[in-house]
Amino acid sequence: MTPSEDYSALDFARDLGVARETVSRLSTYVDLLCKRNQQLNLVAASTLPHVWRRHILDSAQLLEHIPPHATTLVDLGSGAGFPGMVLAIMLADRPGLKVHLVESIGKKCRFLEEVAAATAAPVEVHCSRAEALAGLKADVVTARALAPLDRLLELASPFFRDGTIGLFLKGKSLPAELTLAAKSWKLDSTPIPSRSDPSGTLLRVTGLTTWRKPRKPS
Repeated sequence: MTPSEDYSALDFARDLGVARETVSRLSTYVDLLCKRNQQLNLVAASTLPHVWRRHILDSAQLLEHIPPHATTLVDLGSGAGFPGMVLAIMLADRPGLKVHLVESIGKKCRFLEEVAAATAAPVEVHCSRAEALAGLKADVVTARALAPLDRLLELASPFFRDGTIGLFLKGKSLPAELTLAAKSWKLDSTPIPSRSDPSGTLLRVTGLTTWRKPRKPS
């Protein structure tokens, strides 16, 4: 199956002002995704005709929220590489940047390594659960459709340090997820309407710390 023309690479390049070379690398990625998907079940087959909007634009919208000084990005539950691989390809010319793709399923890790080799994306693939990585800190932590927000913050928090930004692509259940997460976490959050999905939200998170209830007097 190949992408349709409901939203094409040309539309994407026009809307985001992306250089021709970058679009070419993203097209290589899309071609590999379409080629390998039936075998590896990387994304829902029904989304492939809309791949440039549903997956590439959806991921690329995070780019403008990544600060210029950022050199370390951790993408949790990378799967087929959304959003981390897209961001790595688009930021390939930024000096010193490293994108860490964290994925626990071996076949998906091998796909990510294949894409990285074909596109020269500045990534390191960690074939591991996020909980198993120790000591890695990030300027930016990203995730897409990985877990409810309270669980996602639990997974992301070890990668946070002072000044770290979380950029999380969430669905229509976000208000309820924020209410639940507030029982365990202190955070500054900014919901930003999705550019690719009317029901989606890009949640920007800073100042993440665990919330502790005060002890009752004895």
